[in-house]
Amino acid sequence: MADYILSDELKEAVLVAEITQRPLLLKGEPGTGKTLLATHVAESKKLPFYRWHIKSTSLAKEGLYFYDAVSRLNDSRFSDEDTKLRVREVKNYIQLGALGEAFSFPKRSVVLIDEIDKADIEFPNDLLLELDKMEFFIPETKEHIIAKERPLVIITSNNEKELPDAFLRRCIFHYIEFPNREIMKEIVHSHFPKIETEFLEKALAMFYSVRRIESLRKKPSTSELLDWIQVLLHSGEKLESNTTIPFAGTLFKSEDDYRVHLN
Repeated sequence: MADYILSDELKEAVLVAEITQRPLLLKGEPGTGKTLLATHVAESKKLPFYRWHIKSTSLAKEGLYFYDAVSRLNDSRFSDEDTKLRVREVKNYIQLGALGEAFSFPKRSVVLIDEIDKADIEFPNDLLLELDKMEFFIPETKEHIIAKERPLVIITSNNEKELPDAFLRRCIFHYIEFPNREIMKEIVHSHFPKIETEFLEKALAMFYSVRRIESLRKKPSTSELLDWIQVLLHSGEKLESNTTIPFAGTLFKSEDDYRVHLN
């Protein structure tokens, strides 16, 4: 992630999380680079990276370990000696999750807990002890997993649900503001080093004018800007002021927003 641009404020937030050894909770509108930060930090510091993408059905335990009882039951139907030996050892059916892998790794690592707000409201509270102590117990094998070095835990949220106060108290918080025009130029240049200055200025003028439309349901994000510029450059499209935005479907993601643009 050499093309990831960190603001001074974001660098400071990462540093504070490292010093305090507390999870870094990132909020901000979609497309501001919350998820990519964890990958960038891991790559720049040459640390192992473990990602846990949260779904609405996710359980806190899944990030620690999973006991595959179904596979064990299925294997127990076979009579060969190797399979019998495998079935006797329950640890053969224990799979570590992202946090479990990071705790088990003997050195420092980076863990991403992505979109924590998608899970049930009690999900964050179910992780309080493990994130505090950086350890957990596997009752099936009587193993106690304790992190030798605390991983840097980065947690993202799109604010779909409010997170519990007890959880927030244990985190370092940072809100990623949408990039201003100067930072956005750096971001675009990192992806398209040979882009012409005049073309970039026109593209950004159109893009930020779209984002200023108050009635939009979803404002286009950085990733959508980069996609749009890629299409424009590939097609050779010339940007002119006071005209319909070309390839508008790259920026607008709903019928209502598309109609607002046409009007």
